[in-house]
This record gives sequence, C-alpha cells and structure tokens, in this order.
Amino acid sequence: MKRPILTILLLIFFIQVSQAQLWKLKRVELSGGMGTATFFGDIGGFSHGENSWGFKDITFLQTRYSINLSAKYRFSQVISARLSLSYGLLHATDERGSNEVRGYEASTSIFEPALIGEYYFVKNRAETSYLFNKGRGKGIIRLMRSLDFYAFTGIGGLSYSIEPNEKLSEHGLDSRGFTAVVPLGLGGNLSAYPNLKFGLELGFRYALTDNLDGYTSQFSSANDVYYFFHINVTYRLKIQKGMSRSFR
Repeated sequence: MKRPILTILLLIFFIQVSQAQLWKLKRVELSGGMGTATFFGDIGGFSHGENSWGFKDITFLQTRYSINLSAKYRFSQVISARLSLSYGLLHATDERGSNEVRGYEASTSIFEPALIGEYYFVKNRAETSYLFNKGRGKGIIRLMRSLDFYAFTGIGGLSYSIEPNEKLSEHGLDSRGFTAVVPLGLGGNLSAYPNLKFGLELGFRYALTDNLDGYTSQFSSANDVYYFFHINVTYRLKIQKGMSRSFR
C-alpha cells in the first residue's frame, strides 16, 4: 500500500516542478505598442497658485502620439529586462494657461532608446498551467488567472528636435539635442492566448534637461517631464529546450 501512495506523491511533485518550469521555455518576448504622449514643460499650463495639483495642465492641446517596440528577456518569473525603442511627438502651447498673451508654441519629435527593468508584483498563474499552454482552459477562471501587474524603471537617452512657432523662434533656442531620461511607471497584461498578451502601460519620464520645448522660464524650478500611455501587444517566443537548459 505504501508503494502506490509514494508513487502518487512523487508523480504530483514532478508535475508541479515541471509546470513551474514552463515559463523558462518562453523567456524572450517581443512587443509593440501605440498611444499618447503628454508633455509638461515651460510653455503652456497654469501657474502653481492657479493649479496646485497640476490637473488643469492635462489637456488635449498638450497631448500627441507615441509608438513603441520592445524586446524582453525574463531572468525569473517576476524579473525581466527589456530594450525599448520609442518614437513620438511632444507639443506645448500657450493657447490655454497662465501665459496666453505670450503665444509660444512648439512641437518636438523625440526618439527614446531605453533599458528598462520590470518587477511583477502580481504574476499570472496561467503560464505555469499545462492546459493553458496547450490552449485549453475554462473561461472566466482562466481569465482571472491570466493577469500580470508590474512596476518598472531604468535609464534611457532622448534625441529631440524642436519646431517652434514664429514668436518662440524670435526668443532664440537650441532646436536639437540629446539628453538622458529616467523612466518610471506601472503596467498590466492579460495573457489571452499561450503566446499572446495584451496590455496597458503608463510611463513617466524625467528628462535631465529643461529644453524639450526650446524654452526655459526664469520661474522654472524643475526639468521637463512627459508621459507615455500605451496599448501593447506582446508575442512570447518559444526557445529550444537546449537553450532553456543553458539559461538555468
């Protein structure tokens, strides 16, 4: 009687171990995303006395588009690193805010390569399920088990080119430049299929310059910042078993 029980326990143990290793077969992920870029600089916006929480500065006038391509490598179930390439447009205008009479306006095209680390504080359990990896599972239960939530940060560079309006051109500006940026943000994914994920990501960028709109005010007390909000699609690549063993 003891031998069948021991056999069953060993079988259960090896099944659990093997399922826990399933994620190692798909360490590499490729993703693409698109969404918005919102800029906070020295052109446009309200003064601190009129806008203590900053919400009035979040407007369609200061919002433009952005796109992203990324390649990710997973070091563990909860830690990943990704190479991110983003392109977008930032916009700043005095049309709404505390300096409407001044009339400055600028459009800034940006290209941002960045190395980003991710930490998953909620990790989906579907990827360690043999049935899910075979494309099988049950509706809402599988859906709830397929959600990821993560925080990220890293370091990046930013190449930018500014197109000012006539009034801003008269002020004089450096229209091109390169600077470092610090990304920080949160994201979430839904593993809808074994190799396909859909996600949302909100990323804050702190630039180590105050010149992304071509103008620095004497009243400015901080560098420029901008936000990306992306809708992402991620494809998980299955690597060879021999390669997977070499990464352990």
